[in-house]
Amino acid sequence: MKLKFYKYEGAGNDFILVDNRENLVDPNNADLNSRLCHRHFGIGADGIMFLQNKEGFDFEMLYFNADGRPSTMCGNGGRCITAFAKHLCVMHGEATFLAVDGPHHAKISEDGTWVSLKMIDVDTVTTDGEAFVLNTGSPHYILPTDQLREKDVYKEGKTIRNSDTYRKEGINVNFVEDLGNKYLVRTFERGVEDETFACGTGATAVALAMAKHKQLTGDITTPIEVLGGNLIIRFHYDGQRFTNIYLEGPAKFVFSGEIEI
Repeated sequence: MKLKFYKYEGAGNDFILVDNRENLVDPNNADLNSRLCHRHFGIGADGIMFLQNKEGFDFEMLYFNADGRPSTMCGNGGRCITAFAKHLCVMHGEATFLAVDGPHHAKISEDGTWVSLKMIDVDTVTTDGEAFVLNTGSPHYILPTDQLREKDVYKEGKTIRNSDTYRKEGINVNFVEDLGNKYLVRTFERGVEDETFACGTGATAVALAMAKHKQLTGDITTPIEVLGGNLIIRFHYDGQRFTNIYLEGPAKFVFSGEIEI
């Protein structure tokens, strides 16, 4: 069987997209998913998503990490599947879709390259030493640091992710440097088990953690620089709870093709 696929990227976070509205393929085939995501033996991607029909929603997003297994929410993936849905004419300017962490509302620019994605509210931020820990649809560890461009993110991120505290459930490890007018963020992602060019839920987690750290309140807009480009996080913080959280950034079509499965 030949599988039609599409490749999208959001700030360098790259994904395989499959239109599975007719249930042509089993999305829970972990071996197939990991093979398709493999950068030497497959198409190559940080993850794979299946766009499916869902009653009451414009579509459903099923996301799997590069290891082929189901994952928690992927923010950049959510933006890319929105662009994919526009390409398929499943939606036009706005859509509400179902993901693993619940409903999400998304808006896309007229040219289809910039997506604003509403994220879940966050009311709990804890600390682990100097780091902040919170869940923005996926669990994140946020560690402020200096000279981040020179840091060995793979080595240090892998060590934290596989520590006694986080080994069983896994956690995404984000290092953040305050550049004054924006934050530089680099992320080691569980499931990919490597540094990625961007992480949407990670960028979101960083923006919230830094607002709490600096005791900022009100309507806040936070520019984030990642290896693959730039993202913007908008949200409201009343000193206790983060609401109206939006992850905004590029979502671009790369190529499409067919692969024998």
